[in-house]
Amino acid sequence: MTGLSARTAFFILFSVAFIWGAEFVLVDLAVAKVSTNLFNALRFALASLALLPLYFIKKEMIDKDALGRLFLAGFSLGFLLFIGFYAQTEGMRFTSVANAGFITGLSVPLVPVLAFLVFRQSASWHVWLGVIFATFGLYLLTIGDKLSFNQGDSLVLICAFAFHILLTDKFVVNLPIISLSIIQMAAVAIYSLIALALAPELISQKAMSSSFDISILLDPIVLSGILITGLLGSAYAYWAQSACQRHLEPAKVALIFATEPVFAFLSAWVFLGEVLGVKGSLGALLILVAILVSELGHNLTDKSLFKSIRGQKPN
Repeated sequence: MTGLSARTAFFILFSVAFIWGAEFVLVDLAVAKVSTNLFNALRFALASLALLPLYFIKKEMIDKDALGRLFLAGFSLGFLLFIGFYAQTEGMRFTSVANAGFITGLSVPLVPVLAFLVFRQSASWHVWLGVIFATFGLYLLTIGDKLSFNQGDSLVLICAFAFHILLTDKFVVNLPIISLSIIQMAAVAIYSLIALALAPELISQKAMSSSFDISILLDPIVLSGILITGLLGSAYAYWAQSACQRHLEPAKVALIFATEPVFAFLSAWVFLGEVLGVKGSLGALLILVAILVSELGHNLTDKSLFKSIRGQKPN
């Protein structure tokens, strides 16, 4: 995918955002029956294995001198994904799918803020305005009159996806994409298995059992959840992200991923009948406004985003 155009990269990442948003409902149903760490271990192990044929087809060459950097990058990115997906998946036990989707979307305005704080990349006024909108939106969506986060909202809020977007941008420049994707998927599976071993949890939520029963994995919801999230939401999605971030700036990648919570809400509404209420809807709207303000800002005047979408090189 070295000859990928910016326009093609845009639409590939848009499909990723759709998959991530739509799978919120499936994950919510699956983790009601199986533990978070077991689900994530199986999901990402499958993702890693699913990418192996692509590795052999592409015959990706790995420089021996870069092997150490490749594993360091893969396990670093994998650790961020492990933290992010554990917090997000576990949080969905205690909060709504819609809330989880919109709170996860907060990683978008956080990308330029973290780029400023960590890498000293400049952050414009519209970025900070977006943060203000996001803060009020988060308040209305998750706190309202309760004046406290519920356990699920708090867990989802600590997702590390913004850091993952930033570090992926740093690592994909000189490292083989498929190998990097395979290693970070395998790393998440390994971290999840270690967490399961160090802090044993219920394997089966329904049976309230800590013992493993293969029949758990044959449950239609659990099995389809592992297959869809493993093959599409993990293998395809993170390979696509790594490849496409060579052609789009991190801020534009974050903007595309801003559609994820919209798809999550629509899926929750259609399949679970979830509604946000007046305050929740206003909070969700403010988060979307924050995402747009922080990422578009003055780019609406120079139209660099739309040049990227049309496949032209931004100025």
